[in-house]
Amino acid sequence: MNIHNSDIAASAVKKEQYPKKELPEFAFAGRSNVGKSSLVNKLLGRKSLARVSATPGKTATINFYNIDNTIYLVDLPGYGYAKRSRDEIEAWGGMIEEYLKNRKGLKRVILLVDSRHEPTTDDKMMLEWIRAYRPEDGAIVIATKCDKLKKRELADNLEMLERELELGENDILVPFSTKDDEGKFTVWDMINMMLI
Repeated sequence: MNIHNSDIAASAVKKEQYPKKELPEFAFAGRSNVGKSSLVNKLLGRKSLARVSATPGKTATINFYNIDNTIYLVDLPGYGYAKRSRDEIEAWGGMIEEYLKNRKGLKRVILLVDSRHEPTTDDKMMLEWIRAYRPEDGAIVIATKCDKLKKRELADNLEMLERELELGENDILVPFSTKDDEGKFTVWDMINMMLI
């Protein structure tokens, strides 16, 4: 995809703050610090449009990025961050559920998992949720931080992720790295296919 303009359209904690302009939306879900903001920056060829932090749980809003007035990439707050208060966790759950259940323009929820580790219980629950609400679609899972593994380790871990997440023939697992372009064009190809 040739991107001419990309900017943040909204940072929302409730539906009244969502962008009013309706465009197809592709949302990225995953645990805190899995690399959602880094992935958005890499896809857009920008260094810091999406704020990246080494501190887990930094993204606390639903961030909508307008790409050439044709689509939104949506960076969802990470789940599974233990240092949040119970009230914050409940508010997060309500905010995410409202968006995922009711947003008309939402085309796909794409799950990000860390290629270095086994998927967490929260990862598996999110994937179940994606499948429950969009049973007609195969799951798309992006394995992040692939550059941090040696080739053999990566191959083994990708097999482990397929097994642990019970990915089938209609599901797609995409290895992704922000250090090079691994996975970048595959993700754009999938988004373009879903727009047809």
